[in-house]
Amino acid sequence: MKISGIICEYNPFHNGHLYHIEQTRRHGATHIVAIMSGNFVQRGDVAIINKFERAKTAVRCGCDLVIELPVAYCLSAAETYAKGAMYLLKGLGCVEELSFGSECGDLGLLSEAAKATYACAKMPQLEDLMKRGNSYPKALQILIRQNFGDEIGMLFNSPNNTLAIEYLKAMIAVNLKIQPFTVKRQTEHDSSYTVDNIASASLIRQLMEDHSADFDELVPDASSDMLAACAATGLTAHFDYLERILLYKLRSASPEEIAALPEVGQGLENKILSARNETSLESMLMSIKSKRYPMARIRRILLDLLIGIRPEDSENPPPYGRILALNERGRDILNAAKEAGTTLPYATSLSKLAELGGVCKQCSDLEARATSVYGLALRSIAPADADYKAMIGMVR
Repeated sequence: MKISGIICEYNPFHNGHLYHIEQTRRHGATHIVAIMSGNFVQRGDVAIINKFERAKTAVRCGCDLVIELPVAYCLSAAETYAKGAMYLLKGLGCVEELSFGSECGDLGLLSEAAKATYACAKMPQLEDLMKRGNSYPKALQILIRQNFGDEIGMLFNSPNNTLAIEYLKAMIAVNLKIQPFTVKRQTEHDSSYTVDNIASASLIRQLMEDHSADFDELVPDASSDMLAACAATGLTAHFDYLERILLYKLRSASPEEIAALPEVGQGLENKILSARNETSLESMLMSIKSKRYPMARIRRILLDLLIGIRPEDSENPPPYGRILALNERGRDILNAAKEAGTTLPYATSLSKLAELGGVCKQCSDLEARATSVYGLALRSIAPADADYKAMIGMVR
């Protein structure tokens, strides 16, 4: 038995994800556990399909167990996002490998880049570069290129390389002693082209929204069936559907409330406050965005405000692992975790996890609130209590 872990969003699940799973199996994995973003994703957006349907599809397409990454970590910078996922894998106590995609496909280069970030993060020039208007990631990349060369520095131009580097750093930070394995991506992140029926998730989402082309050949059958069913019943989500409630929330929030949000600091709260007179979501976002504050960060901050996420919600490890879908091999993973002495409670029921009290109750209430907000982003608005009432069974 060899258990591999995958960090994912599957927004939606496509042929590139299937290729990644197949390569992970060929590398020896007999069982695969996926740590998946829930209804909100790291780029500061709503998932196009709800987490329960995406999780079931993932199991039908090759994963064995899908565990939800809590929303506070999903709507965080890459470093916190990666740490949250690693904590959940570590909590199982039986995962032997971390499998992830990257544009370069070279584990040695990615490891060197991880070391370079540690060195450059301590340099005094970093703050100077940020004062000139560069974002933290951009300032760090400039220093890495200056001190470690273009080959390492250029890795940070590709989002999945950057995430891969954060995974390697997070493994060290949480003392997760498993073997990393990378699969070279067949297409670039957010690319507008296809390669052998493999396309980026962003292109597939755009095709879904435009109704301009058939994307069935770009996704496995199980994913195609699920996407068609959700589209037919109004269960597709879009960030723009939250426009009025986001405008309201910004107009009604106090300066102190905005200043206390995750990823806000160094005067960003003033730019956010100055956007409250905007009359559309697009103009609000564009008035806040700058070279130093990229769009994904702004969108995450606004969703944090809307949901009520605080910095302390992601400062500590996730208190539990909420199971979104599994099959018989997934049950094998849970049995192996039990034998290994898992350090976290894992369950399908959010209500049962809430009954543990304390931080588990706080985390589960936040998750339920996030799902209630997500229901407003659907084409057909969903009830407010969907998360606590969800029934999760074995996927056949």
